[in-house]
Amino acid sequence: MVLGTKEITEDTALELERVLGTPAHFWLAREARYREYLARQRDAGRAESRLEWLGKLPLKQLQESGHLPQGRLTAVFKASLIEPALRFFGVASPEGWEEQYGRVQAAFRRANPAQQTNNTAITAWLRLGEIAAQSSTQSADLPAYSAEKLHANIPAMRALSTRPAADIGAGLKTLCAETGVLLLFVPAFPGTHVSGVARWLGDRPLIQLSLLGKWSDVFWFNFFHEVAHILKHPKRAVFLDDASSGAAVESKEEKEANQFAADVLITPADRQRLGRIDLTTEGIRAFAREINIHPGIVVGCLQHMGLVPYASPLAQLKDRYQLAAQ
Repeated sequence: MVLGTKEITEDTALELERVLGTPAHFWLAREARYREYLARQRDAGRAESRLEWLGKLPLKQLQESGHLPQGRLTAVFKASLIEPALRFFGVASPEGWEEQYGRVQAAFRRANPAQQTNNTAITAWLRLGEIAAQSSTQSADLPAYSAEKLHANIPAMRALSTRPAADIGAGLKTLCAETGVLLLFVPAFPGTHVSGVARWLGDRPLIQLSLLGKWSDVFWFNFFHEVAHILKHPKRAVFLDDASSGAAVESKEEKEANQFAADVLITPADRQRLGRIDLTTEGIRAFAREINIHPGIVVGCLQHMGLVPYASPLAQLKDRYQLAAQ
C-alpha cells in the first residue's frame, strides 16, 4: 500500500480499522483521492494531443462570448482551456467530441460546401445554439410543433418586414414560438460562412440565424429559407446555409428552400409584374406598399432578376438590421 501497488479495498479498510483503530472511511477516502490523483496525472499526459484539437476551435470568439475564461492565448494558458472547452461541448475528451459531433457533421447539408470548411468552428456555433435552447425560458413554454400553425403564421411573419427593425426580432420569435419553433440569433464565428441553420433538437425544431447578411432582403430570404427546411425536409439533417451561396446551390433541398422563400416574399404572379414597374424610388415604394412588403426586398428581387444593378442607388432602399443576439 505504501508503494502504491496495492489498492485499499473495502475489506482492507475494515482490517486496518481493526488493527489501527482508524475508521474504514478514512482509508477509503484517501484511496479515492489517490486514484483521482493518478487519473488526473494520466489525463495531463494527454494534454499535447488535446492542444491540437483545441487549436481548431474559435477560442477568441468563445472567450468573448463568455464560454471560455479570459486570458492571452499563450501556450501555457491554452493548456488551461482544455477542461473548459470540453465542458462547453459537454464531452469528456476530444475522442468523445469526435464521436458526438462527428455524427452532427455527417448530417450537415451545406448550401455552399466549398466555403464551409471549418467544421470545428461550425460545431462550436451550433453548440452555442444548443446551450441557448437549453437555457431559454421560452423553450420550456413552447407548445408541440405544428406544421399547420407554422404555415398559417407565415403571412404575419412576412408582414413584419414593414415594421421597424427593433420590432422584428421579438415579433418573429413570438410567431415562431406559437408554432412550436424556437428561433435564436447567434453571432457567426470566422471560418463558418454560415448565415443560418435549420435543425431539430429532439422533437423541437430550431432555426438559428447567425446575423450574417443583415440587409433586409438577405435577412428575410434567409429566414424563410430556414422555415422551408423545417416544413419540407428530414428531421435527421442539419441544413447549413450560406447567404452568399446563390447559384452555387446544387442540392434538391436547397433549391426547394430557395424557391419557397422567393415565393413567400414575392409571389410568382407579382414577380412577373416587376418588369413593368417604374424603376424609381417612388415606383418601388408604391409596389412594395401594394404587396405589403419592405421595399428593400423588392430591390433585392430586382437585382437577382438582373433588372437593377447591384451598385444601383436604389439599393439605399434596403435597411441594415441590428438584431439582438439570442
